[in-house]
Amino acid sequence: MDLQTVDSLNTEQLRQAVRSLAQQVQFKQTLIDKLTHENAVLKRLKFAASSEAYNAEQKSLLEETLDADLAAVAAEIEALQPSKPAGQKQQPKREKLPAHLPRREIHH
Repeated sequence: MDLQTVDSLNTEQLRQAVRSLAQQVQFKQTLIDKLTHENAVLKRLKFAASSEAYNAEQKSLLEETLDADLAAVAAEIEALQPSKPAGQKQQPKREKLPAHLPRREIHH
């Protein structure tokens, strides 16, 4: 339906045309909503954190060396830790202020 024929229609024909156009708009909006939802679901499937999860084969390959790696890392961390005696605290090494500096006492 073009704009020139709209001017020549009577009121009943205009109402019918409006109903038809409203149905088309509703159908197209429903289709857009459906496709938007489908697109969101597919994005979730593709980009969600579950796509980064290991499958069973990868997990079994990693578990074989996991215990050995953890033990090696623990031994390396322990070797890198500096040994300090637990009971001795070191005092700060601040020198006293020189006697020739002026002193002010401030009472609050």
